[in-house]
Amino acid sequence: MSTLVVVGAQWGDEAKGKLVDVLGSQADLVVRYGGGNNAGHTVITGGKTYKFQLIPAGILHPGTIAVLGGGMVVDPKGLLEELDRTLAQKSDLGELVISNAAQVIFPYHRMIDMLEEEARGNDKIGTTSRGIGPAYQDKVARHGIRMGEFVDPKIFRSRLETVLEVKNRLISMFGSRPLEINALYDEYSAYADRLRPFVRDIEPMVAEAVEAGKRVLFEGAQGTFLDLDSGTYPYVTSSHPIAGGACLGTGIGPRAINNVLGVCKAYTTRVGSGPFPTELENETGQFIRDAGHEYGTVTGRGRRCGWLDLVVLRHACRLNSMSGLVMTRLDVLSGLKKISVAAEYEINGKTSKYMPQNTWEFAKATPVLTELEGWSGDLRSCRKLEDLPESARAYLKFIEEQTGVPVAVVSIGPDRDETIVVRPDLIWG
Repeated sequence: MSTLVVVGAQWGDEAKGKLVDVLGSQADLVVRYGGGNNAGHTVITGGKTYKFQLIPAGILHPGTIAVLGGGMVVDPKGLLEELDRTLAQKSDLGELVISNAAQVIFPYHRMIDMLEEEARGNDKIGTTSRGIGPAYQDKVARHGIRMGEFVDPKIFRSRLETVLEVKNRLISMFGSRPLEINALYDEYSAYADRLRPFVRDIEPMVAEAVEAGKRVLFEGAQGTFLDLDSGTYPYVTSSHPIAGGACLGTGIGPRAINNVLGVCKAYTTRVGSGPFPTELENETGQFIRDAGHEYGTVTGRGRRCGWLDLVVLRHACRLNSMSGLVMTRLDVLSGLKKISVAAEYEINGKTSKYMPQNTWEFAKATPVLTELEGWSGDLRSCRKLEDLPESARAYLKFIEEQTGVPVAVVSIGPDRDETIVVRPDLIWG
């Protein structure tokens, strides 16, 4: 077997898309295992910028099969817009395959998402209002519509009528106008016609590829601490971005996974509400935001920025059984004379190297900062570890010592070529 899971080690936006693009040329299958179009991946290559929300970034490589797994929630309109946009930029793509077990997002999901978020008042979660949460709610409640039902003309109409009757009651309770069945059915039937050729049972296909020793890359969305169970609840997403989600969302067993790479920034960012111990609400935070272009691919809103939190990263390494770290955005910190990291917290007068499971306790954490030497200059021309400034290498070494996980890859710019592979043995084994 030669399988690899790529997972976000923080709160998402760690530049996983670039890594998946870099490794996609080496993979036979790239499988997205959870989430929906609330996630955004940006890939820059050949002078072009590609923005993905649903399609695995590996599709840019002809010969690679890009799979949307059964653990996903898929917006048909958004998926087709993304596919058309990508084809307009590059005609020779890999093959797109969609699991018939993936859940379908409809306009009522987006409406309910916005209405529920508005109803929270000052306690907003920070949802993207893309209908992700309500679609997963329907999945759990067992009246969601799967992709296999959606593309079957004999089933779709009756399923939609049954579900829409319930959803319209809820929408009316919020004081909004119910959706009309015929208009909705006609619009989405057209989407179903276009997507039908891509939909199939993907679980046997993925399992056979793994058993045959093909290279299979499992692509996570968002990050570890947005995980529904393991994240900073309730400020989380509705799926499982952790490495274990690759099993839940594709049907493979845990012993089928060889390596797990955790992608993390050289600093920390977060979108929306929730605790963030190392957040910098000052000029340094704004410097990082501007230098790193820290604005959402999906929403466009500015991300909260702060120093690297090694307590959080250490916890992510354990949760995901990481074999290697991928350090991104190292170039963004260039120009800072001093760089701080949090190796432990102070909570209620006591120091701890562990992240509290209780979000409200976590909100009390004050970072105990360690100051390290910064570096200067443009790192984007570096192509091997020895090319990096000595203080940048020392920074990476400190992270390895604190987490107990080696750095496998270093990204020093947004372009595909601006990547240093330090430990190739930690990628495919």
